Amino acid sequence: MSKLRIGLGVDFHQLVDGRDFWLGGVLVPHTKGALGHSDADVLLHAICDAMLGAAALGDIGTHFPDTDNTYKDIDSKILLSRCSELIKGNGYSVVNVDATLCLQAPKIKPYVPQMQEVIAGRLGLTIEDVSIKATTTEMLGFVGREEGVVAYANVLLEKQ
Repeated sequence: MSKLRIGLGVDFHQLVDGRDFWLGGVLVPHTKGALGHSDADVLLHAICDAMLGAAALGDIGTHFPDTDNTYKDIDSKILLSRCSELIKGNGYSVVNVDATLCLQAPKIKPYVPQMQEVIAGRLGLTIEDVSIKATTTEMLGFVGREEGVVAYANVLLEKQ
């Protein structure tokens, strides 16, 4: 049995006026924010799904359903910590995270170090173990029209 497991997570959220824009546990100034049951942090949700998937523990919706008002407007950093506890409870630890955000605006480069700190802190990693990249879709599709945001995350787990 392999001691290493890899998981892929992906999340999409619509962008709307009147919402805060949380990415990677950081409030990013923007004219729009992500719509969702929680704070709609697309990056943290993708990382949660990658972690849970790597450990074969289902997905974020299984553990924190949007039909449960307990999770209404919840800070996704709490969900990330709970996912970390779930995988640790099943004998795994996170080795590294590699994530990509797809959004037309705003530019997130200035916020990446803070996102790395937040994620690393919640997962017991160093910032060197957390990679966050961003790309536009060159004005194509719903991301290019700034109607939504997408995040992809890969997480490597090691069985302890």
